[in-house]
Amino acid sequence: MSEGRLMKYRVELGVGQKKRLRGIVRRGKHSARKIRRARSLLHSHEGMSAPRIADLLDVHSDTVYRTRRLFVTRGLDTALEERPRSGQPRRLDGRGEATLIALACSSPPEGRAVWTMQLLADRLVEMSVVESISDETVRLTLKKGISSHGSTSSGAFPR
Repeated sequence: MSEGRLMKYRVELGVGQKKRLRGIVRRGKHSARKIRRARSLLHSHEGMSAPRIADLLDVHSDTVYRTRRLFVTRGLDTALEERPRSGQPRRLDGRGEATLIALACSSPPEGRAVWTMQLLADRLVEMSVVESISDETVRLTLKKGISSHGSTSSGAFPR
């Protein structure tokens, strides 16, 4: 991307905006991305070139361009904040997770010693909790919901 195209979005910060950005950079209480965006805008305001800013911040010059463009077209808040990322919608809502956990804690089907992830997935489909679900999604959901995070007790009361 040429520097001429990058200069299309000239960053001119007001006194309050500069103060806010400097505060974000100094405090370090924000995400690394937000701090980099704040630094990028401050450097852009000082007239520094996008390739130079990209080198300083260890980002691609396109990142500097996008931050400048968002600032000029949509404002400071939009330029600093994370946009929601698209992704696969969750298969199990809170009720579905509770059903899975209750099922996993129940007695296994007749003829089985334990529940397998595939058996749990199949049962959730049979119960019409979900249309389809993989055994891996079941595993990850159970891992998230039942993990002890290092505790030696799996019960409600410490030993």
